[in-house]
Parts: sequence; C-alpha cells; structure tokens
Amino acid sequence: MPAIALRLCLALLLCGAAAPATAAAPARIVSLNLCADQLILALADRAQIAALTRFVKDPSLSAAAAEARDVPVADSSAEAVLALRPDLIVANPGFAMGRIAALTGGRYRVVELPAAESHAEIVANIRTVAAAVGHPARGEAMIRRMDAELAAIPVLKGARVAAYYQRRGFLSGTGTLMDELMRRAGLRNLAGVLGKGPLSRLSIEELVASRPDYLIVDSDSDRVVDHGTEMLHHPALAAIPRLRLPQAWTVCGGPAYVQAARSLAAQMRPAHPGGARH
Repeated sequence: MPAIALRLCLALLLCGAAAPATAAAPARIVSLNLCADQLILALADRAQIAALTRFVKDPSLSAAAAEARDVPVADSSAEAVLALRPDLIVANPGFAMGRIAALTGGRYRVVELPAAESHAEIVANIRTVAAAVGHPARGEAMIRRMDAELAAIPVLKGARVAAYYQRRGFLSGTGTLMDELMRRAGLRNLAGVLGKGPLSRLSIEELVASRPDYLIVDSDSDRVVDHGTEMLHHPALAAIPRLRLPQAWTVCGGPAYVQAARSLAAQMRPAHPGGARH
C-alpha cells in the first residue's frame, strides 16, 4: 500500500475512534414516577413506551389522564418491571436504586427524576426526560411554549394574600410549587406571612383570624366526601372567596403548571378587575 494511502487510512481510523458514539433512543421505557409519566407522554414516541404507572390514568392525579387512555401501565414491583424488558427506567430518587438496580446488578439504564417545586426545576426535569428519551429538541420546544404562555398571563396588582387550604387543615407553605404559583399570579402566601414551613396545619379559627383575601382549594373539595373535606365547608369560611384548581394540575411540576397559573389569573380577574377586594 502506498505511504500516502496508509496515512489516509490511519487518519480515518483515528477520527472514527475519537468520534463520540451517539446513544440510541430507548425503545422500551418504563416509568415508576407519576410526574415522569406526564413528561414521557409529551416527549417520547408512543412506540417507545413499554409502561407507565397506573396513576397516569387517574384524572384526579394526572393532568395527562386523557392522553394516557391507550398507554400500557404496570405496577412498581421489581418483577413486573423486569418482565417488561426495559432499556430505560425513570423513577423517583432512591426508589430505582433500592428496588430495581439492586436486583439487576445495574444492567438497566435508570434516570431518577426529583420532584419539581419551581418553574426552574420543571424546566430542568423536561430537559432531563427529553434527553433520556432521545428527543431533546422536543423538550426545548415545550419549554419555549411554556415560557411564552406564562409571559402572557396577567399579574394581579395589590399583593393580595391567599391560603392554599387543604383537607384536614393542611396549608402549603413557602418553597413549594403552589407557593411559586401564587407569587406568579401576584398573590402572597398566607403560610409565608405567618412564618409556616412547607407543610403545616392551621385551625379554622387561626385561618379566619388571619383574614386572607382568597382560599385556594382543590376543585374536588366542593363535594363533602369525608371529615377531611367537611372542614373546608365550615360556615366560618363561607365569606372568603375561593379559587379552585384541580389537584391533577398541582400534584406534579410539569406542563400543567401553565394551566394552573392561567386559571388562577382568570379566576381573580372577574372579581377584581381593578385589583380591589370585594
């Protein structure tokens, strides 16, 4: 072989060896994380999805329940997951390593997705899942759409105070997704005003004495089904205006964050066109 041809062959071989290998998109994705379910549905091809959690089809918990009607689901036992022969498992932090990876000797690719408690963390999770399923461009497109829609939502003026009051008197505090949603809508979180932690309890008497401008409640709480929801219908709370959000929009940080923010703003506009309390 002539010397010049030999040098050319060596150069091509070296270039080929140095080029990074492109990871193939997974063909059998299994999710053990309700919040990951919704991102996988939005970002992966249906043919890539081997199974999501059973909760993804529950409209009280999943903002993507309608889109998930025809998607296979599986329970979270190690045996059920391994029977699906996954090439990507998405789970809560610590869950996969403790219950799946230990049984498989690390043979399966695992992505652990933390809970998102802010818009910035939602964006980070979108990018993580989009990259994991092999469609990063779809993730960036989703982020651009969300940012544009959020920028178009009007913000209430006047620093009104709202309490996200849940069954049995639980109050969502600062550092939570609901807290950020309130601030995005121009509201102050009563829990922050009172110096409460991320999750605390507040009696009806304490709540009334605090005089919030709004109560934010789960839409399903309009119907009394047990003692936990019954207290939300106490006569002492009847005079406080309510803003209603489906639990499915707030249980996970994801695309439904935009729907929740838009709904809060829309519910406040008719009552306070000029920002004054009624």
